[in-house]
Amino acid sequence: MRRHFSDWFRGPLLIIWVGSLWVVGYLVVPQLFALLPDRVLAGQVAGGLLRQTAWIGLVLAPLVLFLLWPVVAGCGWRRRLPLLVSVALIAAGHAVALALLQPEMAAMKVAVAPLDVMQSPLREQFIRWHGIASGIYLLQSLLALLVVLRYGTAARAQP
Repeated sequence: MRRHFSDWFRGPLLIIWVGSLWVVGYLVVPQLFALLPDRVLAGQVAGGLLRQTAWIGLVLAPLVLFLLWPVVAGCGWRRRLPLLVSVALIAAGHAVALALLQPEMAAMKVAVAPLDVMQSPLREQFIRWHGIASGIYLLQSLLALLVVLRYGTAARAQP
């Protein structure tokens, strides 16, 4: 049984991509706010980590799609389309975070400096943007989990 080169990279890249989403968003960031006494510092560190996670996702999304494509190659569009749409939506979420959400929230913080944005007149607007960002992140995380469950396991079962 001869393995294709994509078989060697598919799993590790999925782990890095999806793992970074889940570990940073749901383990590291909450711990920053729980452990650091300065919420502004916790927010700065969290923002940097989320920015890095988005860049990792933008780089790895096309690679993961390329490496998973052989797994669904003989399955027709009924199985290919959900993979394509899921990866595209996750990557789009990364792009929106980098190009719109993170810069907008950073601009609000700068606009009220040296105050904490949560103690400023922009508090409600910041909470709204943060809620949108959190909702998109949750959708990305769930879609990424779906990709792993549906296509990651199929990739391992393939001869």
